[in-house]
Amino acid sequence: MTNIPISVCIIAKNEEKHIAECLKRLCPDPMELVVADTGSTDATKKLARQYADKVLDMTWTDSFSDARNFCAAQASNNWILAIDCDEYVTQADMDALNASVSSYPKYRGSLRIHNLVVMKDAQLTYATDDVPRLYDRRYYHFENPIHEQLVPKNPYKKLAETPCFQLPIEVVHYGYALSPAEMRQKQERNLILLYHQLATQGETPYICFQIAQSELVLEKYEKAILYYEKGLAYNPSCSLTYVQYMIEGLAKAYVCAGYRQKALALMEHYEPECDENAKYAYYYANVLMDNQEPLKALMKYVKATVLPDAKTLGDELTNCYRHIVELYHRFGEEELCTFFQGKYEECLRQRAQVVGDAYG
Repeated sequence: MTNIPISVCIIAKNEEKHIAECLKRLCPDPMELVVADTGSTDATKKLARQYADKVLDMTWTDSFSDARNFCAAQASNNWILAIDCDEYVTQADMDALNASVSSYPKYRGSLRIHNLVVMKDAQLTYATDDVPRLYDRRYYHFENPIHEQLVPKNPYKKLAETPCFQLPIEVVHYGYALSPAEMRQKQERNLILLYHQLATQGETPYICFQIAQSELVLEKYEKAILYYEKGLAYNPSCSLTYVQYMIEGLAKAYVCAGYRQKALALMEHYEPECDENAKYAYYYANVLMDNQEPLKALMKYVKATVLPDAKTLGDELTNCYRHIVELYHRFGEEELCTFFQGKYEECLRQRAQVVGDAYG
């Protein structure tokens, strides 16, 4: 099988803390490494030159999509793998990657990203997402100034209907491993860009979703509810990953604002379209617990663990098994309790491995 050349494209600004390790972990793989620097004043470019094939300067335009597309345009190859500076590759199978690209020449490939998160008690946990990052630049590019999306170019819009294939690559992302003050600062920065985009480009379901996500993190629940509801009012397809996140985010905002019945009604409404999604089943179970329906919640928690996409729950799978153990104990089912305790302990070991890979 002929190897298909791939360029890894990375945008950077003042990333001396991460850039060397990010590139170092990519070096063993036979891919071109291209870094576009948008105005670093630290040692980012000096460190990047030690590992990258190309280090380029670009004027920042307040758009992450512009930066990603500029970097891709400077690459030597058409196939592009977009990586962030604060993402470290922990697993990669290049033979399987090459086979996937050969099999799906006009599709996008999704990275499995483990996002490290610092909880309020300072414990480190992680959330897992499959995010489209591998693409042929002849057919795809990035859009949106912030929370950019990989979408087909105008002549190829029908490609949006094609599914993404799963890449044999996993990364750990440090961008959310922040103190509460750092996270607040990041979300406030994001909101400045998002509200500017809203004012200049008009309202879309996706912009409403991203505004609501930031407002939720900032614990501004009524504002979050407003924008989640605005986004869902467009009736976007539940086949889009962000729409499922929007439903789950609105349910969480309702609960946090004291509207538990609204949260339950929301999850019931979207159940026919979304209930075969593990994250949806998990959040539905949480809402049922908030509404004092533990038996129904138990069934949803168990369902979440057996759905095909259960691994995308990340550390929420750990919480899922913890709830299952507690509920079976409450109902006096000690044999099942013991069985799921073993599953819970497996997840704790997985958490330790993810965190260990990140800092190893």
